[in-house]
Amino acid sequence: MTAYAIAHLRPAAPHPDIAEYMERISATLEPFGGRFLVHATRHEVLEGAWPGHVVMIAFPGLTEARNWWDSPAYREIVPLRARHMEGDIILIDGVPDGYDPAVTAAALRKELDAPAR
Repeated sequence: MTAYAIAHLRPAAPHPDIAEYMERISATLEPFGGRFLVHATRHEVLEGAWPGHVVMIAFPGLTEARNWWDSPAYREIVPLRARHMEGDIILIDGVPDGYDPAVTAAALRKELDAPAR
């Protein structure tokens, strides 16, 4: 099942380290089948606040995403970004093909309707 690395990165002043990080990150993704889906493109906030940028990278699975994150090649370049840009980063599984939220809602209703113990 496809997994994702999602980052919400706060605005930062331009810096040569950030440029180098961006130049080198693709090479760290390739061995793990990672590919950019979103990379600091414009976004429209519909609720709440979302200062900064969104980055979303797809991987074949959560194992590949974790292996990329922990890889020596990626760990080597992380400081180039982290020294200059704050953010939140998560790894998350996607949903399977044919996912239907109504099925999840039915399970929730069943739980809500169960007698309290």
